[in-house]
Amino acid sequence: QDTIPAHKFLTALKGTGLLTGDPRLKECMDTLKETLKESADGVTLDRHLFKKCVQSNIVLLTQAFRKKFVIPDFLPFTSHIDELYESAGKLTGGQVADYIPQLAKFSPDLWGVSLCTVDGQRHTVGDTKVPFCLQSCVKPLKYAVAVHDHGTEYVHSFIGKEPSGLRFNKLFLNEDDQPHNPMVNAGAIVCTSLIKQGAGQAEKFDYVMNFLKQMAGNEYVGFSNATFQSERESGDRNFAIGYYLKEKKCFPEGTDMTSVLDFYFQLCSIEVTCESASVMAATLANGGICPITGERVLSPEAVRNTLSLMHSCGMYDFSGQFAFHVGLPAKSGVAGGILLVVPNVMGIMCWSPPLDKLGNSVRGIQFCTVHLVELFNFHNYDNLRHFAKKYDPRREGGDQRQTRTPMDYESLQQELALKAPLWKKVCPTESNQDSSTTVVYRMDNVSSEVN
Repeated sequence: QDTIPAHKFLTALKGTGLLTGDPRLKECMDTLKETLKESADGVTLDRHLFKKCVQSNIVLLTQAFRKKFVIPDFLPFTSHIDELYESAGKLTGGQVADYIPQLAKFSPDLWGVSLCTVDGQRHTVGDTKVPFCLQSCVKPLKYAVAVHDHGTEYVHSFIGKEPSGLRFNKLFLNEDDQPHNPMVNAGAIVCTSLIKQGAGQAEKFDYVMNFLKQMAGNEYVGFSNATFQSERESGDRNFAIGYYLKEKKCFPEGTDMTSVLDFYFQLCSIEVTCESASVMAATLANGGICPITGERVLSPEAVRNTLSLMHSCGMYDFSGQFAFHVGLPAKSGVAGGILLVVPNVMGIMCWSPPLDKLGNSVRGIQFCTVHLVELFNFHNYDNLRHFAKKYDPRREGGDQRQTRTPMDYESLQQELALKAPLWKKVCPTESNQDSSTTVVYRMDNVSSEVN
């Protein structure tokens, strides 16, 4: 075929999961717009013009069309996601948080799910462009910033790593007079005090906002001043925690506790959409590198620590249940968000304001626990040998990875239909191996022995 309609190219591109607005494809899309002006009918490209459009992004586009992305069959996968979304959307229970007046204004009918893979494949369904505040979903993100800047040892000289077994806003410390972990309010307040120590409030806020924008690939990250004011006016419990932490000398020396609380309320009031937050989650899934920009935002150490604590402490008093049933790192917030990470695969943001009695989104919990890991083998321990079959979207066709019984080399030869024995046991030293007890095999005369 000597010509291709531009809309067919764009439709095929969408089928791979790539968006035309992907920053990595900017040069290709800009060239396409200009090139169509040169074409005879304004809608069709010949071979020369098509090559001109794609040559700047040929590596990425080749990966996409040859199904080399982490989710090779993207459209069938997203159709499953849409079905899970519809099923969870039927739930009507839960209450919208009202202890922060600004949060109570959200409709209980809002429900959105967005995902972004480590290769930048995108899918959204529902109310994914509506801004909402991160609230507690910001806790792992600012902890990651603190570890990125200061390292694990310094941060955890102020904060523990253990689940507390108590409500997230309890006035309670561990036996070392430290907050139990960075995912409860006490730990998050101390973590806030570690960011950009000595800088002014405006500089600190801009610093974290810049980090979050980088994590989101420069997609929407905003700020709700109304929620910030509402948080500060209704934050008696957090002020009580702050004074308790000050009394127990939990802050770095010279810390202004009331300024830290202001900064804490500001970070809780940062706004995202499902779409931008899914890219943040994907940056964590991708080891700290934003999938849609290729930019390293966080150190591998910061990401590993963050995911570990999200896994053990991220879902309030439901953390153990979530780890058991879902087996993935996640963090919930009282605005209704659940930031979910499938390491090395994707990030997901579920958002629906009605909460259960533990403070987690009713629809979000249903989507993750009952639907997502029941269908897909995303649970951390699903891929053990001989585990019950689930759909594996990481493999073309969704097939479960094949398991084999142990075979000796003779049966392997028969399976490969080879004529004569090709494998010969040799000494480790002959193959430049470490002189250990390792048994080494070498294939000899392959070309002459094979049919």
